[in-house]
Amino acid sequence: MKKIIPLILCLAASLALTGCAGEEQTALHTLRSYTAEGEQVTEISLDVRDRAIQISPSEDGQVHISYYASEQEYYDIDLSEDGCLTMTAVSDKTWADYIGTKTDEAYRLIRLQVPDEQLEALTVATTNEDITLSPLTVEGSVTLTANGGNILLNGLDAVRVSLNAKNGDISGILAGAYEEYAIACSIKKGDSNLPSEKDGQERTLIVNGNNGDISLDFAGSKK
Repeated sequence: MKKIIPLILCLAASLALTGCAGEEQTALHTLRSYTAEGEQVTEISLDVRDRAIQISPSEDGQVHISYYASEQEYYDIDLSEDGCLTMTAVSDKTWADYIGTKTDEAYRLIRLQVPDEQLEALTVATTNEDITLSPLTVEGSVTLTANGGNILLNGLDAVRVSLNAKNGDISGILAGAYEEYAIACSIKKGDSNLPSEKDGQERTLIVNGNNGDISLDFAGSKK
């Protein structure tokens, strides 16, 4: 009997630990949204991890963000008095929560809608997922950074564009003519259709790729 009792205690402890892990892995994600008056926002900065980001023009002139959050994974969203809207990832996970677990794909998406032709700056950074832009005009600068994902553009129109991808591709279409852009392009372990350096007048394009390809086309001058 002395040998049987410790064995029973060990099995009970093992089952208890397994039950706790199961509860943590099924943490509830809730769809949430944030809206700000477009006239109050001049700059937007998103800094997240392991989230795909889709950016498109807003249909009502306001800024909209939709996302999923849980008790362990959520975001700090703040609009400063000078018009800078920031969204930053926050995680209460411990190192053990990351072992063998990954948030379901359905919950790894952030949708950002912004007023067209209004922002002075748009900065977006994520990891292990793609950044996708629908046709959009930004009056100032756009900076996109993806580590472990692709950057996909569909008619981005901005004065200054900076694109950075590691372990992912950069592709799509930029507004304006090729001749308008001053270009600086750096690439490692990949192919690029851009020159490493080129003079321009009206616009600036800075592209950095590491372990991925760069393929960008230019829509041509506006009529």
